[in-house]
Amino acid sequence: MPEKINVPDLETVVNNSFENDLEITKLMAELSKKFSDYKKTLDYMACDAPIEILGLPKSIETILISQNFLRVYDLLNRDFTEIKGLGDRRIRDLTSCLDQFFSML
Repeated sequence: MPEKINVPDLETVVNNSFENDLEITKLMAELSKKFSDYKKTLDYMACDAPIEILGLPKSIETILISQNFLRVYDLLNRDFTEIKGLGDRRIRDLTSCLDQFFSML
């Protein structure tokens, strides 16, 4: 003979399971955000190097230093077209050197 299922007990189990699922979802979202923040921090730490490490042509290096771009992380999230003295060719050279630098990280 099949066991009798107590409906209030089953409801409690379902509610507890649902609450646990919500908690896990919140924890996963928080963990994802913390991981993203941690990755950004590591990226900036890795880029805490003088721009001379990029091996840029002297003309580009001089332009950047004169406009207070002293560290690699100063170049992150910048629009290079807004840096006075950098034309298309110099921007390509700068981008190429940055790509090489980031490929080593």
